[in-house]
Amino acid sequence: MKPAEAKDWAAELAAAIVVCDTQGTIIYLNRQAEIDFEADGGAQLLGKNVLDCHPEPARTKLQDLLRNQKSHVYTVEKGGIKKLICQVPWSKEGKYAGLVEISLVIPSHLPHYIR
Repeated sequence: MKPAEAKDWAAELAAAIVVCDTQGTIIYLNRQAEIDFEADGGAQLLGKNVLDCHPEPARTKLQDLLRNQKSHVYTVEKGGIKKLICQVPWSKEGKYAGLVEISLVIPSHLPHYIR
């Protein structure tokens, strides 16, 4: 793979990825995120504020994550589908740039290993 081809490795990843800036403005959605959030606007969410996409108490939690550069990892189940949600700060050139949310479907029988 050439460096130019690797530039957007997340585009077709089998996980939803949403990136927002420090103010919560959505600046990137990969294809899976567009599909997962189609009912909420899909690709049209680009440029919208992530806080407007969440009801309380999730909105207040996201505000805290954005303001204090915190991580939040949890699981959720909706429509019988379980997901691991990982919200983490990202940086550009060493400076805090916002949050990334990665959402992965959890298989019904997830192995757990202690190493």
